[in-house]
Amino acid sequence: MSNTLLQLYDLSKKYGNLTAVNKLSLTIEKGKVYGLLGPNGSGKSTTLGMVLNVVNSTSGSFQWYEGKLTTHQALKKIGAIIERPNFYPYMSALQNLILICKIKQCSSDCIEEQLKLVNLWDRRNSNFSTFSLGMKQRLAIAAALVNKPDLLILDEPTNGLDPEGIHQIRKLIITIAEQGTTILLASHLLDEVEKVCSDVIVLKNGVKFYEGAVNGLTQTHGYFEIAAENEEQLLNFLKMHSDLGKIKKENQYYHVSLEKNISTTVFSKELQKAGILLTHFSKKQPSLESQFLSLTQTKKHATPEN
Repeated sequence: MSNTLLQLYDLSKKYGNLTAVNKLSLTIEKGKVYGLLGPNGSGKSTTLGMVLNVVNSTSGSFQWYEGKLTTHQALKKIGAIIERPNFYPYMSALQNLILICKIKQCSSDCIEEQLKLVNLWDRRNSNFSTFSLGMKQRLAIAAALVNKPDLLILDEPTNGLDPEGIHQIRKLIITIAEQGTTILLASHLLDEVEKVCSDVIVLKNGVKFYEGAVNGLTQTHGYFEIAAENEEQLLNFLKMHSDLGKIKKENQYYHVSLEKNISTTVFSKELQKAGILLTHFSKKQPSLESQFLSLTQTKKHATPEN
């Protein structure tokens, strides 16, 4: 069977004059952890709602398993948490999961395995109402896994959690992925995507700005951070250099993007030869945050691909 789980083709959603998702196309392949990254209101939850059949699209289309399964059939092979965990408060964790297995029409044989995975086996007989928010979220993940899904969809899974709860959820996501489950994680947190995802789709105002490997966002030739005694002489040299790109000044240093890989040794010799006396010089790589901001700020008027 194909490795392609989900494909979106120019999928759009409008609410009156507001375009929540604008001609979004993307592909989800087996064996990866995808981050759907964007600020609040960027269209992440709407996108997930459309592919899970809880939000009607305005135009465009999507298909599961290259069209070999209907959406109804495909959703039986998907696990999803797109809202706050909602269980019967005065039933135990075990009782709630048994009920969910009946609703999903799947075997309850794996409940012990899933509760141990989310570190709640020792609390299996405790009522849901006694659980912390982090425990409730972990139980929701266990519930989403009882049908052994090919794809686990999580919408802002660490929202409202304390640092320990966030750490536990992120560690759990990595463990689930290592066991072979593909994951699609919607988040507005750059740090979260960088820590747990292999691939990322960047959204802003419903428009896709980037799709690819997480490290692809930061795989540049880097930039030089530089300062010299004679600033005018330095600036003229930088502007004339064919291997340099954008030049901007931040505080007392110039940040100069590189069009190709240049070693600090080679470049410092060139500066020395030109008679430029440096007061500061280092080579750096941009952070994921700076690349994300660069993407979404410099393309404010970007239009989706046709």
